[in-house]
Amino acid sequence: MSGGPPKALPSTGPQSLRDMPHPLAGSSSEEAVGGDSTPSPDLLTARSFGDKDLILPNGGTPAGTASPASSSSLLNRLQLDDDVDGETRDLFVTVDDPKKHVCTMETYITYRITTKSTRVEFDLPEYSVRRRYQDFDWLRNKLEESQPTHLIPDLNAHKKQGMALLTRVGESVKHVAGGYKLRSRPLEFAAIGEYLDTFALKLGTIDRIAQRIIKEEIEYLVELREYGPVYSTWSALEGELAEPLEGVSACIGSCSAALEELTDDTTEDFLPVLREYILYSDSMKSVLKKRDHVQAEYEAKLEAVALRKEERPKVPADVEKCQDRMECFNADLKADMERWQNNKRQDFRQLLMGMADKNIQYYEKCLMAWESIIPLLQEKQEAK
Repeated sequence: MSGGPPKALPSTGPQSLRDMPHPLAGSSSEEAVGGDSTPSPDLLTARSFGDKDLILPNGGTPAGTASPASSSSLLNRLQLDDDVDGETRDLFVTVDDPKKHVCTMETYITYRITTKSTRVEFDLPEYSVRRRYQDFDWLRNKLEESQPTHLIPDLNAHKKQGMALLTRVGESVKHVAGGYKLRSRPLEFAAIGEYLDTFALKLGTIDRIAQRIIKEEIEYLVELREYGPVYSTWSALEGELAEPLEGVSACIGSCSAALEELTDDTTEDFLPVLREYILYSDSMKSVLKKRDHVQAEYEAKLEAVALRKEERPKVPADVEKCQDRMECFNADLKADMERWQNNKRQDFRQLLMGMADKNIQYYEKCLMAWESIIPLLQEKQEAK
């Protein structure tokens, strides 16, 4: 990127997360246990959200013995200090390894957070702790409160389902009930909004078609698993054909295994990334609406000043403050959009390369399986 994000104004500037009390700070259900978690810097430390240690039961895996992160994580395909689109990647945070915890009063799931960095601010190159979902939810809410002008992605798609209609109705009511309607969104932000709508629509279409393809592949897989054994049982009735028939059965079994692997890769690696980027686009649209609200507020206040009967009305401080907020929104939104586009290009480049590689591997395995029985059939033909 050409430059870092602009500094926020005091009205919307960043706040220290250490000053924000954690809702679980006084909870007795999450007492610290042992010293089996690796120390972590910044927010990932086991030290103090408020006055309470938040290491969870069974929390933390030493970084040196941590199991590898999920293959679906695009971050795992990058290396520290890689220069991607002119931006150095020197801090990676991965969330994986969900574990279920059953306690007397509750049952919950924790996730491992692994931080890898080459920054000098970190004492160690790798840290690992475990956190609950509500910790992530709390952090996201606090980030959204303290950084209203920046993109803060949603955690998952579950709350999007079933609430879509209510959300649209609520937005319509607010639009009708609003006292001031935005004159017009600036062209550059109107273009961003149109792009995000089209982008989410395309990804949603790909997601639906991919799910139909997976469903058909699973049905085809069931047929293959019934199809192959037929040749094997048939071979028991034949003499000369027994070995070729067994070869065909084994070949179909190999193709079946290759198809299952391809289907699993699509389900676990490809589709989650599409859905994550749909959520990202929704979050970006949410920030865009907040920017529009600030612009509408600024325009309304500016009109109120213009309607005064003073010859040269002085611009009140609240109007200037509102203008500063709008300019901060504009600068932060453009910087986040540029950064998001850079990350998206890199992620989808690797995602599509991975998809192509998996499909090539699938067809190569099937080709190898069928080619393996050709010599066997030729030998039987020559023997005759």
